[in-house]
Amino acid sequence: MQALDLLLTRSSQPRLQAPAPEGQALENIKQAALRAPDHACLTPWKFVVCQNQGLIRLGEIFQQAAIAANKSEKELERAPKLPLRAPMVIVAIAKYTEHDKVPWVEQVASASCALHAMQMAAVAQGFAGVWRTGSFAQDSIVKQALDLSEQDEIVGFLYLGSSPIKSLTKPKRDSTKFFEDWN
Repeated sequence: MQALDLLLTRSSQPRLQAPAPEGQALENIKQAALRAPDHACLTPWKFVVCQNQGLIRLGEIFQQAAIAANKSEKELERAPKLPLRAPMVIVAIAKYTEHDKVPWVEQVASASCALHAMQMAAVAQGFAGVWRTGSFAQDSIVKQALDLSEQDEIVGFLYLGSSPIKSLTKPKRDSTKFFEDWN
């Protein structure tokens, strides 16, 4: 797939099944993340790749968080199943390092760029994915289980696998509604 086509047709695919990326395909995804913009070379990222028992472990963390948050019975039942919607989930984390020239928001943006690069690398290799956040990305129990500090941020859960259906085409947007020219 050509790079421009990949970017212009980007779409999330929430219906995922095995196989997930592995071997060189997974290494390509990891390497794409490590090429994200990184002011001052702080490498403000941490990634947790969950598969097999790792998905169950992540689901248990979600369930503990749901219990602590007094979620409804339906949400308590759903929480441990969330990671099982794909054969792989990569937790993308912004690991903040205090720096005079690189504010917190820029480090979070860097980790977000890394997550986006991983999804695009997966799609370029024939896989599919969806970037999810939700309440568990902000939950203190989830953050503690992932050994995050107060200023670290879960920027998303990247669900990866293969798609049983063709990606939906998104409508083209009118760029004039989002860009203004200062000539």
